[in-house]
Amino acid sequence: MKAKILLVEDDVNLGFVIADQLKAQNFDVTLATDGAEGFKRYSESVYHICVLDVMMPKKDGFSLAKDIRKVNKEIPILFLSAKSETEDKIQGFEAGCDDYLTKPFSTEELIYRVKALLKRVNVEFDETRGGSQFKIGKYHFDFDNYSLTLGDEVRKLTKKEAEILNMFCKHRNQVLPRELVLNAVWGQDDYFVGRSLDVFVTKLRKYLADDESVVVSNVHGIGFKFEAPE
Repeated sequence: MKAKILLVEDDVNLGFVIADQLKAQNFDVTLATDGAEGFKRYSESVYHICVLDVMMPKKDGFSLAKDIRKVNKEIPILFLSAKSETEDKIQGFEAGCDDYLTKPFSTEELIYRVKALLKRVNVEFDETRGGSQFKIGKYHFDFDNYSLTLGDEVRKLTKKEAEILNMFCKHRNQVLPRELVLNAVWGQDDYFVGRSLDVFVTKLRKYLADDESVVVSNVHGIGFKFEAPE
């Protein structure tokens, strides 16, 4: 199974070059061009390593890494940056990175560092975590087809409903910060999309109401906790 890399780089030309070089090494690469899109892509799938530019629009690399670390403390993070001062590197490690590569760099060195990080953390290629099919108690959730099935009844979900439920499933039995859901699904976390999120969560509770073992609870001041047997 190919290692999956999330590459977030706002220089489109450089991003394509890096992605092509990584793909030539048999990596599966997803490219995002700003920090907000990067976190959305991260939330939609499971990756084995994140390669993040630092200076980006909408959300910089340091902020993106901190958001990723809130939900995954283990995934390797490699920063790419033209900022080469010691204090910049220290800020990167404080944000949660495992390695820091300054621009300009050779693609050979980048590939070496990526492979070294994957080897160092002994990444396990778990296909079940990367899939789009989830068992939620008595229900079956197919994220790719936006469907929720109970027995012979199939309910078609909206894109937003499916994206929210996908996040819940990926962070089952964990406290999931509200702002992470908002940034992953809407790309922002202002008051108005917050109200929309509450409406969608209420709908999901109704859709899942036929199984009492499935619970979506509010965690005051933080977010949500999705509890369900697999």
